[in-house]
Parts: sequence; C-alpha cells; structure tokens
Amino acid sequence: MHNKRTKVSYFLTALLLLAVFLSACTNKANEGSNPKGEASPSSGNAGGPSGKPDTSKKVELVWYLLGDPHPDTEKVVAEWNKMLEKELNTTVKLNFTSWNDWQTKYNLLLTSGEKIDMIFASTWADYYKFASQGAFMPLDELLPVYAPETWSKVPKQDWVEATVKGKIYAVPATYPEYTPDGLVYREDWRKELGLPEITDLDSLEAYLDGVKKAKPDVTPINGKAWNEAYTLFKAYHGYEQIGGDSGVVVARSYDTPRDIIAYPFTDEFEAWVKRMKTWADKGFWTSDSLSSQKEAGDAIRTGNGAVYWRNAPGAGGFIVGLKETNPEIEMGYFPFTRFHHYAMPTLSVNNAMAIPKSAANPERSLMVLDKLRNDPKHYDLMTYGIEGTHYSIAEDGKSIVPPASAKNNKDWKKYDIASWGWRIESNSREKQASGWEGFDKLLEEFKSISKPNIFAPVLLDYKPVKSQQAAVNQVFQQYGQPLMMGLVPDVDKALEVFRKQLKAAGVDDIVEYVKTEANKHFDEKGIN
Repeated sequence: MHNKRTKVSYFLTALLLLAVFLSACTNKANEGSNPKGEASPSSGNAGGPSGKPDTSKKVELVWYLLGDPHPDTEKVVAEWNKMLEKELNTTVKLNFTSWNDWQTKYNLLLTSGEKIDMIFASTWADYYKFASQGAFMPLDELLPVYAPETWSKVPKQDWVEATVKGKIYAVPATYPEYTPDGLVYREDWRKELGLPEITDLDSLEAYLDGVKKAKPDVTPINGKAWNEAYTLFKAYHGYEQIGGDSGVVVARSYDTPRDIIAYPFTDEFEAWVKRMKTWADKGFWTSDSLSSQKEAGDAIRTGNGAVYWRNAPGAGGFIVGLKETNPEIEMGYFPFTRFHHYAMPTLSVNNAMAIPKSAANPERSLMVLDKLRNDPKHYDLMTYGIEGTHYSIAEDGKSIVPPASAKNNKDWKKYDIASWGWRIESNSREKQASGWEGFDKLLEEFKSISKPNIFAPVLLDYKPVKSQQAAVNQVFQQYGQPLMMGLVPDVDKALEVFRKQLKAAGVDDIVEYVKTEANKHFDEKGIN
C-alpha cells in the first residue's frame, strides 16, 4: 500500500512538472524573438491580432549614418517619413556623424548609452571589435520575425560574415564588391610596339622591358613603385594577408589557410628578390622610388610612365578620368586574380546596419530596414533622392540620369549620402565603377571565380607581441623594402641580413601568435 501511494505521488508530481514545463514553453514562445527572453518593447510585438508585428503605437526611430548629409537630405527624409508613417506608423530621425573626426564620434555613440535604434556598421569602423564587446544587439531571433524578406534574401555566407561568437549583430549590405589589386597600363603603347598581351608575369616583364627599350626616356613605373611591386609579389605567389597588419606573416594559400608563414624565409621570396634586382637594374623604376612622393599615374598623364597600381574600381576611376584629360591615351587593365584564378569580394559587413544595445525600438527598426532594402520606392528615395529633382529614370527604365532641371542649374547637386549600409544589388540603379565600359565584363569574370573572403575577419590586436611587431616592422622597412625593390648591391648578402634581423626582432613569436589566433577563428567558422 505504501508503495502504491508512493507511485501515485510520483505520478502526480510528474504531471505537475510537465504542466509547469509546458507553461514555460508557451511563455517562451510568446516572447517572440527577443534574444534575452524579456518583454519586447511595444514598438513591434509579434502578437498582433493578424499575427503580424504590432505597429499600433507610433514611434520615432533614431538612426545614425557616417559622413555628412546632402543639402536636401531633410526634404528627402520628410518624404520618406510620410511613407513610413502611413505604412508602419513610424518616422525616422536621421543623424550624421560628419567626416570630421568621425571615429571619435562613432565610438562615443556606441559607448555613451545614447538611445540609438540603428547605426551604420563596418569592418573599417571596428564592427567585429564592437560586436565582441557587446555594443550591438544580437539579431538572430529578431530577423525572421521583423525583417523576413531580408532574412530570406541575404546569402548565407553574408550572415556568416556578420556572425561574431555565434551571433548575428548586423544586417550586411547585399552588394558584392570586388577590389582585387592589378595594374593599369598603356595599351596603346603595347599595340604600337607589338608587345605581347599581358597574361602572366613573363608577359608583364616583356611589356616593361619593351617600353623601356623603345622609349628610353620613359620609366615604366615612374614614381613610388612600392604598391606595384609588393601587391604583385603576394598575388603571384597566392599569399594571403591574414590578421590585419601582420607585416611579413601570410597564409601560404587560399587552399591552406592554416599554413601561416613568414614569407621572407621561403624559396619563393629568394627567387623573387633576385628577379626584382634585374627589374630595378633595367630601369623599370627609379632608384629613389621608395622615397618618391610622385604617383605613377601622374607620369602616365604626362607621357613619362606606362604602369600604375590600382584595384579594380580604382582602375575604372583612373581610366574614366584619363579619358577626360588625355583622350588620346588607351589604357588596359590586368587584375592579379588571373595569377591564382579566384576573386574574393570585400566582406559584406564592410557596409552594414546594426542595432546598438541601447535601442528602444529594435523591432520597428528592422521592419523599416526591411522596407528600405526591398521596396523600390523606399530604396530609390533614400538612395538617389527625389525623382525629378535629384534624378530621372533613363530610357532603359532602370538606370538613373540627371534630371532635366539639372541642366544649366549651377546649384544642382547629385543626391549622395552614406547609404551603403542598405545597398542591395538587385535594386541598384548605378553601376559599380560607373562610366568604365570594361568593368561589367570584369565584374562577371570576378563573380565566375568568386570565393568567400575567409581572411579579412581575422582581425588581431597584437598586444601580446606588440614589441616584436614594432621591431619587425622597423626591420621590414629598413631591410626588406629595399631588398624587394632590387635596390641593394648584393641580393644574397642583403637577404641574409634581412632574415637574421627578422629573427632577432622576434618574427617567430608573431607567426606563432597569428597562427594560434587564426586557428581559433577557423575552428569557430569550421574552416579547415
């Protein structure tokens, strides 16, 4: 009898615990997507009568962008607020940091506790650091509820890049940008002299040599040639910069990201500096190249140079500008991606929008961002301004052109603000590297060989090896740069001294630090 009562008692206790558990689960489900399980702010609860987020309470959101407003931004935002008030019972107060000391202001905004509902975020504005420190609100549970279209359309890789310590802290722009290094060069001279097309390192050397021999008064890379030589070296060997400013430390290749080395100790480096000695002796650049402040591009304009380092969008800007000042010059472009046959886009969180932890209305902010990114009426207005005032639609029905009112109007100014955070390629009406007819074809080439950028998120502070890093950087500048530019009398001797000095400066400690920290990141991201 005692055992029977005990079993019944256990059974009733179990039922009671089950009821409590189910009640807790129900309460948890009713909490919507609030990541902390707290009552969601009333600006956008998911429990409206229609099952949609509740917008019955009118709110004004506080947003911040970097940079400066356009003279007409107030008018544009007023028109936007009319749309938002009607559709989401919301208005936005749009603030700007200005470009004057923006970093100090940005840091203060995120550390002062000021009530901000959304802010521009970027890797170059320390997104990963601020996310790691808890400055932003995690969005994993909020996004599917309050920004469902964005949640479904943003590529998985972009969400991975926005993830820090297992949580998403920003909505990345869906506007892939490719900025690989490369060289612009005098294509008209190549044709004139019957030189081979530039397809690899040997044909590039043949081009430089041919120009120098045929035009002795021309220095092919005339001015400071360090960027041309250094980026060429890394790209040719497939070395990938890792850990930010790590000096001579690289990943040996994209396929072996954990194989982290100091490249001056490789056979490839030894062969390279010997080749660069021959280039310097042939006069491909000047003996004062490392101290020169002259841009090689300026020498092209004056007919005294042939080659200039530019990334792909920069090449487009240079070529378009040259057509205006020197229409007789024909330029070509060789992207270094053709050495290793892949292209990495810039990180999607180079341009993004995040919600600070102080936000009063995170749900409504995501609803507005979802509308801004995906509704062409909202996107066009906030990106390009007011139609008829700031732009008109071109005959193709998609791209934009200056409006008729801009003609002979000295006060007209293209509408341009830091709208990069919500850019989405499918809605964009402007081409990247606008005006360069060769960029569309180049962009398709990059997309066809695109691989995720697995290196840029590995950002290190180097505090544990701060003194070694400073010493290595000094050695690199004093011994490494002249060696890599072929500006030394004896390459073998200079290489021996460079390597010895690097060891004494503590380069091995830096390699070990970068390797350890990078592997932690790769482990977290599942990268082999």
